[in-house]
Amino acid sequence: MKLVAIVGMAGSGKSELSKLFENKGYHKIRFGDITEEIIKKKGLDLNEDNEKRVREGLRKEYGMDAYARHNLPKIQEALQKHDVIIDGLYSWEEYLFLKEQFGKNIVVLAIYAQPEERYERLVDRETRSLTKEQARARDKGEIENLHKAGPIAMADYTITNVGTLFDLSESFEKFLEWMHEEEEI
Repeated sequence: MKLVAIVGMAGSGKSELSKLFENKGYHKIRFGDITEEIIKKKGLDLNEDNEKRVREGLRKEYGMDAYARHNLPKIQEALQKHDVIIDGLYSWEEYLFLKEQFGKNIVVLAIYAQPEERYERLVDRETRSLTKEQARARDKGEIENLHKAGPIAMADYTITNVGTLFDLSESFEKFLEWMHEEEEI
């Protein structure tokens, strides 16, 4: 079974890319679901401040690889039956943990879009929308506090997402071709 982890900044297109994988039969594991579950359990509003507090709090309490460790049993179980897409690998420590667990069997796929384009998307996003100021602050916090840049820099493959959903779909198909070629080597 295949295991792919998507990395990218907020608004880069991780969720849209993840839908393309699901359409190909991949089982999705979204690391951010843990954050939303905790927020709901605590009866808090789902907003940027609460999300940040939970994300950073979990990592402070359990380590920077908390989301990967917590999701490891789900990943291992899903891989028994399905190809798996991880939506939202964030920290360098999560990257190292998953590389240690799966070695060459995990492919890290970065999705990139320029900051201003991402900020526009985040303003218009139906769920979990952000203002441009919130988006800039989130970028800074994720790079500085969550060590998000490392996995993006070390990705096995990068898709630039600056066009339409059709363009993203074409880039996705090229990635699948690349991944198939890598398997044959």
